[in-house]
Amino acid sequence: MNIDRRKLAAGLFAAAVIAAAPAQAQDDEAKALFKAMSDFLAKQPAIAVSYDATLEIVTADLEKVGLASSGTLGMSRPDKIRATRTGGLADVELVYDGKTLSAYGKNINAFARKSVEGSVDQLIDTLRFDFGLELPAADLLSADAYDIMMSNVTDAKALGEGIVRGQSCDHLAFRTAEADWQIWIAPGDKPFPCRFTITSKMAALAPSYDITFTGWKTGADAPADDFQLKPAEGAKELKFNELKGLDEVPVAPPEGGQ
Repeated sequence: MNIDRRKLAAGLFAAAVIAAAPAQAQDDEAKALFKAMSDFLAKQPAIAVSYDATLEIVTADLEKVGLASSGTLGMSRPDKIRATRTGGLADVELVYDGKTLSAYGKNINAFARKSVEGSVDQLIDTLRFDFGLELPAADLLSADAYDIMMSNVTDAKALGEGIVRGQSCDHLAFRTAEADWQIWIAPGDKPFPCRFTITSKMAALAPSYDITFTGWKTGADAPADDFQLKPAEGAKELKFNELKGLDEVPVAPPEGGQ
């Protein structure tokens, strides 16, 4: 049988394009929905929200354990933020007014202050790289969340509808070389993130971090805040690098003062 190789090649190419089309459409839709969310949050001059989070850790015995906490986030762009986190082992408040970073470990009744200047985005980097600390869902708060979070994405999918606390959401899934992450976003003209989950592919048993948001408020609806730390009477002031207990599992502060 005489086969026209040009027609065969064209047919195979067309079949490949048709097979790839749904995957490409999913990829484009997922990225478009995430960009709409990140652009919406970046435009908000003030934000306030509550959250519940679970951080999984893997013990030396390879037991996976979830550490649950709840807290609040309040932010006034470009350079003010207040974050609280209360769990079974820690009760922490972090406040930044554009010039001073203050941290208060309520469970150890100790606080510290440090001169730091810059935007919320710069603070996120300072906390991450200088102190090894993360604000809850920090990258979602960035002014350029889309560029940051899409930079290493190798696969994206729009998975349809998901329900979070009774709210219908667009469910999106993304993959990178080091982690898989999912996000559920409210549809419509206020695309708030409802839930965010990131799963490590670089650690044993693939531990994950999950955060669920409730009660989003923006603009004038966000409570007014002076972004000043007000520790309890009798709280001990330490140097910032001496203040322990800011991570999920606290450590008692050292004896002595500054």
